[in-house]
Amino acid sequence: MPATLDALRPSLAGHIDTLVDIAADLHAHPEIRFTEHHAAARLTAELDRADFAVQRGFAGLDTAFVGRWSPHGADADAPTVAIFCEFDALEEIGHACGHNLIAACGIGAAMLVKDALTAEPTNANLVVIGSPGEEGAAGKVPMIEAGVLDGVDIAIMVHPAGTDAVRGSSLSRVALDVDFHGRAAHAAAAPERGRNALDGATLSLTAIGMLRQHLTDDVRVHAIITNGGEAPNIIPEHAALRIFVRAGDREHLLNDVVPRVRACFEGAAIATGTTVEIAENTPPYFSLRANPTLVDLAEAAYGVLGRELEPDPTLGGSTDMGNVSHVVPAIHPMIRLVADAVPHTREFAASAGDPELARTTIADGALMLAATALAAVRDPAIIADAQETFVS
Repeated sequence: MPATLDALRPSLAGHIDTLVDIAADLHAHPEIRFTEHHAAARLTAELDRADFAVQRGFAGLDTAFVGRWSPHGADADAPTVAIFCEFDALEEIGHACGHNLIAACGIGAAMLVKDALTAEPTNANLVVIGSPGEEGAAGKVPMIEAGVLDGVDIAIMVHPAGTDAVRGSSLSRVALDVDFHGRAAHAAAAPERGRNALDGATLSLTAIGMLRQHLTDDVRVHAIITNGGEAPNIIPEHAALRIFVRAGDREHLLNDVVPRVRACFEGAAIATGTTVEIAENTPPYFSLRANPTLVDLAEAAYGVLGRELEPDPTLGGSTDMGNVSHVVPAIHPMIRLVADAVPHTREFAASAGDPELARTTIADGALMLAATALAAVRDPAIIADAQETFVS
């Protein structure tokens, strides 16, 4: 690993200014899920310039893309590494999850691997997958269903955070869109004629609050009211909520927690004389299963880079990279942007746009990913071990 990283540094020096500019460009043009046209255009243009064969649009997603490159003579059955790029922002607060840095690290790692395999040809294939809509829409899922991982042996990416960590998992997540329907009436003159949909929504949230005492410590239930009525003097005939339900174990979430949360809405509808519709309009996110073989490689790279790893990372949010990890061996390391920083805050967004912080994060993230990828494709035993330790 030290020799591999040393060999990659001259290549990084030739790309780092462009990578920092990519991160700054995306940070200055934040785009939420499935609207990332500026980001997708910039990233695919960089792949075009590097002689990747780029497919724009995938699985019906306009802003998804797939870039492919192989050294001369590589065959279709050669070890294939997929590097994921994310590039969507959050509503209102921009790149507060640092996806501008994820994209720059992913493109950077691809360039480093390409340079290394050009200098020392190896029978290998490189795929760069641009997956939109990670924030709340599970954009990787339709791409998986459309076959983006067919022929891929391992999949890797890196995510900025407040700590350096490779081990650990993420929370499985189900998103529920809930609509209560009642009957409108004059709130002062004839309230007895109404059936208050907002009461149904409010009561359901109270029921969920009571349910929390009886849930395991890893479970999270958080909601917003997206429609609370039109005017105070009208009994609301419609109210709507969006709820995220999370747990560490996928089966526990789907088979136990979600049915109990659904019962809170159904019971509230009965109690308030309203009706309720519950929809899952977004695919579930599965908990991340970090592949032990790839974890060892990434941790070794971080060690050479002088990064101090969190030995026992706690469960955090959710990622559709978890779904990838149920299909092929995968890792989703975290890389420290600012110590103890908390994503999804305005402070994290500001740090993700800081050019000096970005340069350090992108450099180390791209080096770690590239070294992991090269170790895997250059040693057939590593791919074999990753497959052997893979749990779907």
